Amino acid sequence: MDIFSHIKSVIGIILGLSITHLLRGAAKQIQHPGRSKPYWVHSMWSFYLFILLLHFWWWEFNLHDIKHWVFAEYLFVIIYIVIYYSVCALLYPDDLKDYKDYEDYFYSRRKWVFGILGFSYLMDIIDTLIKGEAYIHHYGIEYPIRNVSHFVLCMVAMKVNNRIFHSVLVITFIVYEFSYILRLF
Repeated sequence: MDIFSHIKSVIGIILGLSITHLLRGAAKQIQHPGRSKPYWVHSMWSFYLFILLLHFWWWEFNLHDIKHWVFAEYLFVIIYIVIYYSVCALLYPDDLKDYKDYEDYFYSRRKWVFGILGFSYLMDIIDTLIKGEAYIHHYGIEYPIRNVSHFVLCMVAMKVNNRIFHSVLVITFIVYEFSYILRLF
């Protein structure tokens, strides 16, 4: 077994747990809608994370081009996917006993959600650099602008409690992510 197969396996396990957490959380809302009222903005952020995870898995395929791995790179990639799992876990807590509904929960935890999500965009830049300088240049100027602007918007989202802002932000992120994926792949 080559090192990439090993790394791919570990990434796949953590990625699978992340997607499972999102799907289980969404299924609980469908199974028991009376227990805790779903909130569409929260649900859309969950959908965005689902798309982001699928994009991540596709993006990470290019790790196979790295022929010589060092433990620091391996550890970094694992920490990077754990960052995504953390956001997924924050979106769907084990219970909502301390909150009225998902809307109340979402806004009370937005600093954590957007702080970690914002950090993931910075991690992504390092992850892309690990794949080589030629790889990052292949994606042009849009890639760093995307990551920096997403990071900045996440930092703003941590501070802003306005429902309209969060509604527009999640729709913008979803539309842009689909556009970005379709143009890249």
